[in-house]
Amino acid sequence: MKNIKSIIFDLGGVLLNISYQNTIDKFKKLGIDNSSSFYSKKEQNNIFNHFECGEITGEKFVREIQKHCNNSAPKQILSAWNAMLLDLPKNRINLLNSLKEKYQIFLLSNTNEIHINKFQNIMGEKEYHKFYNLFNKVYYSHEIGFRKPNVESFHLVLDKNNLKAKEVLFIDDSPQHIEGAKKLGIQTYHLQGNEEVTTIFPGIVQ
Repeated sequence: MKNIKSIIFDLGGVLLNISYQNTIDKFKKLGIDNSSSFYSKKEQNNIFNHFECGEITGEKFVREIQKHCNNSAPKQILSAWNAMLLDLPKNRINLLNSLKEKYQIFLLSNTNEIHINKFQNIMGEKEYHKFYNLFNKVYYSHEIGFRKPNVESFHLVLDKNNLKAKEVLFIDDSPQHIEGAKKLGIQTYHLQGNEEVTTIFPGIVQ
């Protein structure tokens, strides 16, 4: 990780604590067969890809999930879908505040309108906007129309901000996303499941 001028962060699993298992378990209770293959970190039904690329609305997404459930109400599906979202520790906010003094920082997340609305509710509107404004620019997949690991998502961040790939560090917890960034020559750091992102930058956060 040399000559870094900009850092691209993933959101879920890097900054925001998440639990895929929470949603898998809740989907199972709603009657979804093979819920771990229906939706997980490694594989998922195409419904989720379409939703996270902004190709279908939240209402359409819920209706599609209902087809796989035992007559579950929309409220139950939303609860199951949002169950994975946990908290955003203060030390990671402190990290971003420290890093932005030296680097351009960006957020690139595979996400959707339902999760972002819930994330705002978890943080509170005021704190969410503070978090959002820490970044030079935020890129959510459902708004830009591309998901990682598609190289188009990385191209967009590089091109819109005149970044040189070799001067960019990308931090993500999914190996397939790391491989997508590497295709463009972006420097990468694969954050492991038991690893804390602040430890990548020793001495930055007390």
